[in-house]
Amino acid sequence: MAFIQPFQNPIFVTQPLLPSLGRMEELLGEIWESRWITNAGEKSQELEEKLRNFLKTPYLSLINNGTTALTIALKALDLEGEVITTPFTFSATVHAIQWMGLKPVFVDIDPTSLCIDPKKIDPAISSKTSAILPVHVFGHPCDVETIQQIALKNGLKVIYDAAHAFGTETDQVGIGNFGDITMFSFHATKLFNTAEGGALSCKDEMIKKRIDRIRNFGMGPEGVEEVGINGKMNELQAAMGLAVLEEVEREREKRAAVEKVYLDNLPKIPGIYVFRKPSHSKNSYQYFAIQIIEEEFGKSRDWVFQELKKFNIFARRYFFPLCSHFSCYHGLPSANPENLPVATKIESRVLALPFFGELGLDRTKKICEILYMLQSKHGR
Repeated sequence: MAFIQPFQNPIFVTQPLLPSLGRMEELLGEIWESRWITNAGEKSQELEEKLRNFLKTPYLSLINNGTTALTIALKALDLEGEVITTPFTFSATVHAIQWMGLKPVFVDIDPTSLCIDPKKIDPAISSKTSAILPVHVFGHPCDVETIQQIALKNGLKVIYDAAHAFGTETDQVGIGNFGDITMFSFHATKLFNTAEGGALSCKDEMIKKRIDRIRNFGMGPEGVEEVGINGKMNELQAAMGLAVLEEVEREREKRAAVEKVYLDNLPKIPGIYVFRKPSHSKNSYQYFAIQIIEEEFGKSRDWVFQELKKFNIFARRYFFPLCSHFSCYHGLPSANPENLPVATKIESRVLALPFFGELGLDRTKKICEILYMLQSKHGR
């Protein structure tokens, strides 16, 4: 088999979508002229409205980052006691629960979607449970209908973490329409970014008004009305968001082409399984993740992860380790690996491959060829 040269420059798992400097200079010039750089200026108001329409949600509030947004969501619903969530997520999901003085309760995930398994939620509900916080993993929509039925039956609130799900739809309904509140992240690693940033969407106008008070020190028309924090998005972030939003559809098209190369090639490699979005959902094109089954591939996911580095490919073991393994959570009864068999298995198999528009088709094909070569040399 011919030797494959490493990439000359590092290939990372993602690359921020950046607008042209000319467009940014234009928008920043308008901000400089107005001298209004924070506190719900023109750019923030414009971005909020454009994102509300893009995401097809009744109400939307911009926040300075996704973690703050989750914290505000938990506060806005006056939650107490326990919140059921998934261990297969980024740390911010669980940290927000703990930060608000609530107790996270982990339940296992579905092996196909990698989202929280609704069948595991009911047994975890106690007299102290106040909410469910599921995650749309890799932009794959949770089983929102079943989760809503469980919530209604037990009088629970539902907050969705849609950090990976910008633009995701299920049956042509924007993902931000489900549950009581949905959080979106606009971090630099996301398809749509404001460098740092986030948003909360909801269907209830009163919840929207409370979110807006909390993000601005608890201030309302009559002054400070409750305890709040500084969670506002500033005008510089909003300007970036306006410019990036103009590029999102082109980026989605490029990522769709990259995804097609992966889908055409990777399933042919023994031991590699790709995660496919359901036909009724619109893809967020946030990440491209695979499973590596050691018994079939011949080597472990971690071995592949390290070997790819030799070719200047920096994939990501995402999410690894599980949040339930963190020292701040592993003492929880729900964190016992015996209670989380699917998540425990999945965390050792999943690998997020480079996935961004500028990756291009040729480099994507080469990544596939490298994976094929690694399997051919060590497959069983």
